[in-house]
This record gives sequence, C-alpha cells and structure tokens, in this order.
Amino acid sequence: MPLRIWREPLDLDKTKVRRAEIRIIKERCRGCGFCIEFCPKDVLEVSKEPNEKGAYPPKLVDETRCALCSFCQTVCPDVAIITIEKEL
Repeated sequence: MPLRIWREPLDLDKTKVRRAEIRIIKERCRGCGFCIEFCPKDVLEVSKEPNEKGAYPPKLVDETRCALCSFCQTVCPDVAIITIEKEL
C-alpha cells in the first residue's frame, strides 16, 4: 500500500520540485528489461517496436512520475538511458 500524504509540508513554498528528462538511446538497448523491472515509479514499459538489433527497448509511460533516482541509468548494462534534471 503506497504512503498517502494527508497534509502539505510546512516548507512547501521553499522546496523545489525536481523534474526529470529521460533520454533513451534505442539503438544501444539489447532489451534486458532491468530498467523497467527495477523502476520504483513504473515510468518505463516495453515498446512494441524493435530496434535494429531486434530488441524491444523501453518507452516512457509518464515522465512526470519520475523521482529522478537515476536507478534505471545505473542498472542499464548498455548505457542506453540517461536521466537529466530539467531546469524550471
């Protein structure tokens, strides 16, 4: 069961919400699925179109749910995912 926030933080006006930009290099991916399996926010899913290697790379479901943990970038053995913090 996910944690529900029942009130707003007292320093909400002082905090900056981090937004992520996720870049996927489809031609590097070999379709291992580690990024999809280990994403804590379910931001990625398997695409329906294969790349030139015949693998099915990940595609973004909802970039706004990304917590910018960069775990997908860390577990990718092919260095096919890059996470960048967007400037607001």
